[in-house]
Amino acid sequence: MSEQKTRVEALEAEGEIAADYLEELLDIADLDGDLDMDVEGDRAAVSIIGADLSQLVGRDGEVLEALQELTRLAVLRETGERSRLMLDVSGFRARRREVLEAQGAAAVEEAKRSGEKVRLEPMTPFERKVVHDVVAAAGLTSESEGVEPRRYVVIRPE
Repeated sequence: MSEQKTRVEALEAEGEIAADYLEELLDIADLDGDLDMDVEGDRAAVSIIGADLSQLVGRDGEVLEALQELTRLAVLRETGERSRLMLDVSGFRARRREVLEAQGAAAVEEAKRSGEKVRLEPMTPFERKVVHDVVAAAGLTSESEGVEPRRYVVIRPE
């Protein structure tokens, strides 16, 4: 068996553990939601899809971030390994990714045009990763500065 297949199987197992944990949580909270599991790149991805799950997202995704960390801890408890699992609820992260990609592209253009560093507002680790990916794809460099929860991305013109 190839190493790649073994890694995908491990990520699929993480997704299964996470889905079981989340199903129990939805039952306890008496919430209706369907679970979708996938492997995206080098991490397991689980989405909860339902009519009104806004309470699982919270203001600016704060509840979603906490729920993701709890789910990662559940995976750690079962596997003994730290998980990089990504959780989405009702497409919140997917929509946020689109906004961040546009924001990152605009900041890249500003850095190229002005020749100056561009600092973005504080973001979660997920949000910073999206912006770093956009910057790298545009051929510029970026880094995170500051201290959580006020870490932000700085884009450097080349």
